[in-house]
Amino acid sequence: MNNDQSAGYQAGQAKGQAEEKGSQLMDQASSAAQSAKESMQQAGQQMQEKAQQATEAVKEATGMKK
Repeated sequence: MNNDQSAGYQAGQAKGQAEEKGSQLMDQASSAAQSAKESMQQAGQQMQEKAQQATEAVKEATGMKK
């Protein structure tokens, strides 16, 4: 292999490694985003449940619940 071929091979190797690293980073970012989405959904659901409980408590306290 001459120097030009060797340099081309090394450049190809570096490009492949960079693409793989980029792919790994995208996968990690996607995982983090999915986890954040799930956490936010859980938090929203908990807030909704608390609001419903508060509404029921007010209804009971004011005699509106029958």
